[in-house]
Amino acid sequence: MNRMIVGPTRKVLAECVRAATAAPSLHNSQPWRFRIEEPATEVYADPARRLRVIDPLGREQLISVGAAVFTLRLALRQARYRSELELFPDEGEPDLAARVTAAQPASSNPAVEALYAAIPHRHTNRWPFAQSAVPADALEHLADAARREGATLTVAGATARDAILGLAQEADRRLHELPGYREELARWTAGTQRDGVPARAAGPWDALESMPVRDFAELSGLPRRSETFEPYPTLLVLATHGDEPADWLRAGQALQRALLTATWLNLATTPISQPVEVPAVREALAAPDAGRFAQLVLRVGYGRQVAASSPRRTLADVLDPA
Repeated sequence: MNRMIVGPTRKVLAECVRAATAAPSLHNSQPWRFRIEEPATEVYADPARRLRVIDPLGREQLISVGAAVFTLRLALRQARYRSELELFPDEGEPDLAARVTAAQPASSNPAVEALYAAIPHRHTNRWPFAQSAVPADALEHLADAARREGATLTVAGATARDAILGLAQEADRRLHELPGYREELARWTAGTQRDGVPARAAGPWDALESMPVRDFAELSGLPRRSETFEPYPTLLVLATHGDEPADWLRAGQALQRALLTATWLNLATTPISQPVEVPAVREALAAPDAGRFAQLVLRVGYGRQVAASSPRRTLADVLDPA
């Protein structure tokens, strides 16, 4: 006699959603909503939380949503359920980015447990890193994490690194010239008790102005601190083989798997998005003709202990009622 497979309860799915809200997002905008339709959980892009000046196409929003999708999948796996993933499952609902359905039960997995344990400890470190090389095997772990989600994470050599830093500085200058950019940045600086970048997470300005760290203190009235950053940062370019909305979601999943892997390896990380927010600069980062589209630059290294993660909206804020 076949036994009926019992799926997770709504309470378990809600706890998985809670874990998913710890995912990274542009300016900690947390641009997602969730709906539970047992045994599935639907993940939506929230149009009201898209940064329309620097992200007019919603590409970075979907990368953020993709990071939440991966975290949701990971939480389900930690709850001992495999999952099935559908991207944009309903053409009539363009904001419905993904549907994650709990499938058959699964046994415990040490690798899953390690990544899941890293979720509350992952955060963006905007401070200077130590002038210590990141071991090659650690970088390979990060690249493998991205590959598992259908993306590539390539270490920039010395020449490419210097070029990326120059492109990032140029992109930052162009962004400051965009109408509404300063107002949008101010909206998400210091934030509220539940979103935005708080003062404790803003980090200092690079005294040598070579590291492209976004200056959240510029418009907030916060004290403008400066420190000298590492002169030879380790930079990685996250890229996908396509550049459609589904690819952006894949990039977000790859990013979060890589970030959690880095956290498990005791590496500090800083996503750098300015170079991909200016189309002309973004094209110079990768090779579209070869089917490689840059989605983000990631800085990794060994950093000082910093404040806790940025604030998060409550479950009631993001989960549609039953």
